[in-house]
Amino acid sequence: MFRIDLSNKTVLITGATSGIGLGIAHQMALAGASISGCSESADGKKFLEELSVYNNRTLYTQCDVTVVADVDNLIKETIACFGSIDILVSNAGQNVFYGVADTSEKDWEANINLNLASHWRLSQKCRPYLELSRGVIIVMSSNHAFGAIPGCFPYNIAKTALLGLVRSLTTEWGPAIRTVGIAPGFIDTPGNQTWFDSFAEPDVERTRTIDLHPVGKLGTVEEIGGWCVFLCSKYAAFAAGVTYLIDGGRSALLQ
Repeated sequence: MFRIDLSNKTVLITGATSGIGLGIAHQMALAGASISGCSESADGKKFLEELSVYNNRTLYTQCDVTVVADVDNLIKETIACFGSIDILVSNAGQNVFYGVADTSEKDWEANINLNLASHWRLSQKCRPYLELSRGVIIVMSSNHAFGAIPGCFPYNIAKTALLGLVRSLTTEWGPAIRTVGIAPGFIDTPGNQTWFDSFAEPDVERTRTIDLHPVGKLGTVEEIGGWCVFLCSKYAAFAAGVTYLIDGGRSALLQ
C-alpha cells in the first residue's frame, strides 16, 4: 500500500487559518503530522477546533510574518511545544494588485516585505532547526510567477522572485535542507469566491474562469495540501530547487 506517514514530523505553516494554508494543515494532519499554525488573528480557536478531529498535537500562535519579533516568538513557541521543526510551509501572503503606474512606494514596500522578504526571514530563522532534522522547506509562490496579466503588479514581481529564493536555499543549504516551491493557479477559496461575488453575475464569471482551464475545474485547497504532503515525503527526496506550477493547464492554453 502506498502511504505517506508524517506522524514523527512537526510542520510549521504560516497563514494556516484559511484558504490554502488551512487546506495544507488538514492534509498534513491527515498524514499524521503535528501542526504549528499561525496567522495575524488573535483568535485561533476555530483553527484548533477544526484540527482537533485528527487527535494530533496542534499549536496556534498569533504572528504577523512581517514583524521580526512575532516570527521569533512563533519559532520559540513551536520549539517549546514540539521540540523540533521538520517541515516549514512558508505560505502566508496576500494579493497586492495595482497597475505599474499606480503603485505607490508604500504599496511596493508592503508587498515586498510580505510576499518576498518574509519567506526569506522565516526560512533563515528556522534554518538551525531544519538542519538538525534534515528538513524540508516549501515556499508558496503563485502562477503569477510564470505569467502576468494587467493590473497585478507588484504582486507578480514578488512571486517571481520566490523562484530565485527556492533555488538559492537549495544550492546553499542542501543537502541538510531540501527546498521546493509550489505555484498554485486559481484555487477555489472563500477569498476567490468574494472576487466572483464582486461581479454582477457571479455564476457567469465563475463559469468563464473555469472555461480557461483545460481540466474543466478550479483547483482545491486539498489538492495543494496533498502536493505539500507528497513533496515532504521520502518519495520526493530527489525534488529540490524547483517550483511546481499547479494551474489546471491554464498556462498551456493560449488565451
